[in-house]
Amino acid sequence: MCFAAVSRRRLVGALSVLLASAFALQSASAFAADAASPAAVDVAPFVRQPTYVEAKISPDGRHLAVTVPTEDRTVLVVLRREDMKATTKIAGGRDSVIHDFWWANDERLLAALAEKVGIEDTPRSTGEIHAINIDGSRGGSLTGLAHYTVAELEAVLPEQERAVLITAAAYGERDRTVLEKLDVYSGRRSPVAVSPVAYARFVVDPAGHARFAFGFDNKRDNSHVVFYRDEGGSEWRLIADERKTRLVEIPLGFSVDGRIAYLQVERPGKPDAIVAWDIGADVRTEVASDPVVDPHEVLRDGAGHVIGASFMHDDVRTVFFDPGHPWVKAWRQLQRAFPGESVNIVSATRDDTLLVVQVSSDRNPGDYHLFDTAAKKVLPLFARRLWLDPADMAPTRAVSFSAADGLRLNGYLTLPRGAAEGVPQPMVLLPHGGPFGVADAWWFDSEVQLLAAAGYAVLRVNYRGSSGYGRDHQEAGAREWGKKLQSDLTDATRWAVAQKVADPERICIYGASYGAYAALMGAATEPELYRCVAGYVGVYDIAEHHKRISGRHSAYRTWAEQWLGPREDMAEISVVDKAERIRVPVFLAAGGKDEIAPIKQTEAMEKALRGAGVDVSTLYYPQEGHGFYKEEHRQAFYARLLNFLAAHIGGAPAK
Repeated sequence: MCFAAVSRRRLVGALSVLLASAFALQSASAFAADAASPAAVDVAPFVRQPTYVEAKISPDGRHLAVTVPTEDRTVLVVLRREDMKATTKIAGGRDSVIHDFWWANDERLLAALAEKVGIEDTPRSTGEIHAINIDGSRGGSLTGLAHYTVAELEAVLPEQERAVLITAAAYGERDRTVLEKLDVYSGRRSPVAVSPVAYARFVVDPAGHARFAFGFDNKRDNSHVVFYRDEGGSEWRLIADERKTRLVEIPLGFSVDGRIAYLQVERPGKPDAIVAWDIGADVRTEVASDPVVDPHEVLRDGAGHVIGASFMHDDVRTVFFDPGHPWVKAWRQLQRAFPGESVNIVSATRDDTLLVVQVSSDRNPGDYHLFDTAAKKVLPLFARRLWLDPADMAPTRAVSFSAADGLRLNGYLTLPRGAAEGVPQPMVLLPHGGPFGVADAWWFDSEVQLLAAAGYAVLRVNYRGSSGYGRDHQEAGAREWGKKLQSDLTDATRWAVAQKVADPERICIYGASYGAYAALMGAATEPELYRCVAGYVGVYDIAEHHKRISGRHSAYRTWAEQWLGPREDMAEISVVDKAERIRVPVFLAAGGKDEIAPIKQTEAMEKALRGAGVDVSTLYYPQEGHGFYKEEHRQAFYARLLNFLAAHIGGAPAK
């Protein structure tokens, strides 16, 4: 296998100019140290938006579709591959993102839109599917939602170039989910199957028949159920019920021949496994699992058949189910060509002669290559962040330790480049948001890399409640806000001190969203452990938060009771009522359009801190949401954060 001599840096730089021209896409310390002050850090490279995010090749190989983030939305751009010139785009309104996209045929591109109000927000599907031809003609929405509130693309039908399958759902008094065939030109829809459960998704077999329907039964207690039917449209039958087993199963898809169905299944006291179900023999066999983590990603070929899975812990490990599959052979060749990196085949031409390959790691934000399977050549396509050299980034490693009650916790530690092992560093403890169903990962993280560049060890902990380590680990966090979720972070900090990772006199805690709550609560419950605390777009009054989310829908009320607890208990865990316990300087930032953590939460926290005589500084942007979109605002925030940390634990300030 050889690599073309074309410079990927020159190629990506040229692409950036083409995209910009085609569419005008807008894209003094209180700490005393004996050593010389660290050099100031340029924040700009770390907050700059990627040139693009994802890429997929057309079935005939003549075009590429790439997602390009701009200041307040993500745009889908079509490029002619022979000269890399843009031919058209799909773009929604402000705060819209391209949730996913697909080539329906050689000339027709589909995109599902979502809304994301702020860079820390989780995209929420708008139910819209847009389509456009590669020359810009016949563009517009395909999903008029007169009878439905949500539409999601379920499967492309390779043998039917005019049609795809979508899931359409109506939520309200008459919850209902159906599978429909959608004409990608006219938008006409015809029913294929009706789900026996309201909040549902479908899995279809290689022939396009609906075989699984699965989702949450909101009529009772949000429990998860799975229905199956044989080929030919027989009656649905219930094959998995969380109410009976207390375990969730998720259908993933089928083998190439359709004889095997793959499911991700929960296991008591262990991470999830992938099981192969031989449908004809009705025999289940576990084919992939890991002693520490759940499956990270399901690996599929160009037609959507399941061919393997990956697991992410201290790196990414792949397991293949079909050793003779051409994609599996290509995958293994690519893994040998990119040692130490994670390799993922993300799309292919119709004949599988050209594969789009993503290569990434803890230090590499992502490069895309084109693998010519006939010539055995790898050609560079794009780099997500060309200006960040992986060689200059800090490595991340997995760590593990026990909480005070014996629960095994896992996380990730990033040390500044050049830091000697066993020499305590100034440290930032960085709790993730969520807190449930979210987890920190080994992947490249620009915020972590910025903090490491400023001279900090960065510790991230997948405390109880985090996803990725099995059901028991996640459920151990239920109703533990401000309690065991918090003590896990305390135990992590003390572990870092005991391991001589952290200088006990130079530790700050900083987080966003739930992580902001955890940061402030950490300073309130352990006033001697941290020297400063920073909260970004946080929730601090949990009683008000509980009341607000419970008013949205019955499903939210059930969730709040299950995971937060009764509303009358929320005052006990509201950090806004514990400001007098905080004895260290605080930095708070928030956006006025935030719908996840409304700005009044931060304003109330600021008021309480000032009333308690705490040294508090703030940064507010009225037009920002859950995390700042505008590059100048992100740059200002991280400059303030670095200067705040430098003043109290002695790392590098911002330039």
